[in-house]
Amino acid sequence: MHSPIATRCTDLTKIYGAGDGRVTALAGVTAAFAAGAFTAIMGPSGSGKSTLMHCLAGLDAATSGQVFLGETELGTLADAPLSRLRRDRLGFVFQSFNLIPTLTAEQNITLPARLGGRRIDRPWLMEIARTLGIEDRLGHRPSELSGGQQQRVAVARALIGRPEVIFADEPTGALDRASSTQLLGYLGECVRGLDQTVVMVTHDPNVAAYADRVLMLADGLVVDDLLAPTDDAILHALSGIGA
Repeated sequence: MHSPIATRCTDLTKIYGAGDGRVTALAGVTAAFAAGAFTAIMGPSGSGKSTLMHCLAGLDAATSGQVFLGETELGTLADAPLSRLRRDRLGFVFQSFNLIPTLTAEQNITLPARLGGRRIDRPWLMEIARTLGIEDRLGHRPSELSGGQQQRVAVARALIGRPEVIFADEPTGALDRASSTQLLGYLGECVRGLDQTVVMVTHDPNVAAYADRVLMLADGLVVDDLLAPTDDAILHALSGIGA
């Protein structure tokens, strides 16, 4: 039995500029991302991996093609409904933690829900905090937390609204190796233990190997699709596209 599809795109193109400055970031990408799975997007610099994630997340508009979150086509939405979709149905984790220094960890986690006028589900908050190992840090401000703990607070903030998809853009980029390994283990637990869907952009093969699947891009196209990827399989695929 196939898993339901959380997000997908069909013949997706993204072109920046015009004339001599024209750059084709995506050249007709068709891909689907299963619900309850951890997918990494990889490729050399300029391959289109970040652009693909930004289009899937509604952060950038496609030049042509379609993007769906569940059954909702993002290209049909005006700015206000698209903003609500990003707020209510998606979660985001970036390389920079983007925590507000004057707020506690718990206040940072719950801020998006409070801004959206939504009730805080405290049992869910505590389940997330336990899963991420920060239940004893909720009263601390960011300056009182390590880099790894701050990133886990950012992950909890992405999870609090029970999003359909969490998009993670180089989430380990600002962390040391030990903190990166710990965070990736927590992201995997969010998928397996909390039934979340994670789509992550990374340039690091060791990071990508934590995912259930690696989608490989080059020159704005999907060139490989690895299931249950190993470090060696990822390195072999990258060497095949000159990365």
